[in-house]
Amino acid sequence: MNACLTSNGRIVLPQLSVRAFEHPADRAALHTLRSVPGFDTLLRGLFGLIGDRSVRYLHLGNAVRVGDQQFSRLDGLYRECLEVLDLDRRPELFVVQTPVVNAGAIGVDDPFIVLHSGSLQLFDDDELRFVLAHELGHVMSGHALYKTMLGLLLRLSFGYIGLPIAGMAVLGVVAALREWDRKSELSADRAGLLAVQDEAVAYRVHMKLAGGGHVGEMSVEAFEAQALDYERAGGVLDGVIKLVNLMQHTHPFSVVRLAELKRWVESGSYAAVLRGEYPRRSDDESNVAKELLEGLRSYQESYRQSKDPLSRFMKELTQAGSSALERARDKLRTL
Repeated sequence: MNACLTSNGRIVLPQLSVRAFEHPADRAALHTLRSVPGFDTLLRGLFGLIGDRSVRYLHLGNAVRVGDQQFSRLDGLYRECLEVLDLDRRPELFVVQTPVVNAGAIGVDDPFIVLHSGSLQLFDDDELRFVLAHELGHVMSGHALYKTMLGLLLRLSFGYIGLPIAGMAVLGVVAALREWDRKSELSADRAGLLAVQDEAVAYRVHMKLAGGGHVGEMSVEAFEAQALDYERAGGVLDGVIKLVNLMQHTHPFSVVRLAELKRWVESGSYAAVLRGEYPRRSDDESNVAKELLEGLRSYQESYRQSKDPLSRFMKELTQAGSSALERARDKLRTL
């Protein structure tokens, strides 16, 4: 059966399920959050203090809504992303004036996407396709609720709106959400790649996020080598330093994101999706438990294979502890 193509020759992915591109670390972390009794209810209750309407009106009044008469070129790119990912419902897209290069998915029941105007200056059309589909991946995966609430909790915990509630419980929730938030970007990167269908474009986006728009002064191949150096270099202390450096960041470092995306491509999973070998949305409900178990196993396997010095140390420490426990049990049996 021949694949359906867009007018620009990209493969349309009918009924694409989020299970086709969810990173196992994202899936495992999000499941842990959702397993806390009342967690979703609490977050939705807190969001009721502001509401979808308030956040939407903020952008409706102070940003530009993308359509056929406003940012029409961007609108065309967005429409193709929706077509490739087979999304019938179009989340509203806004462009907000700021030189900071970023984008985000916001809202709970009716999420929308905000693109910073600085991104229009930095990225070409194909790269913008990746960025837009990345945010659509967040929407498809239900990430917008948690990302919106993380932003709200950060404002509350630092008393930005007059409510200084920075207790240990709130800080703990914020820390857990931050950890998941970074993992969620790895899933969204895969959605971006599935829409643009060109690995070089996806890798170039991460290189630009790290070094800016001077593409002639950079090399994707050298940036890939830099990613390997970052993952493998140093000892345990260096691993701790890398972890501490990351804790205050909302996104994984660009070299890490490139390396994770490259591993997904090299695993054959990306090519399989383009061949039509992927889970469909119509089967999502009946496969939740199975997919979660497979995700957890995949996450454990990626941890075991990690080249990061800290991860290797923790793995060896766990193995040593298990061996010591087994020896103690054996000794007790002989007494």
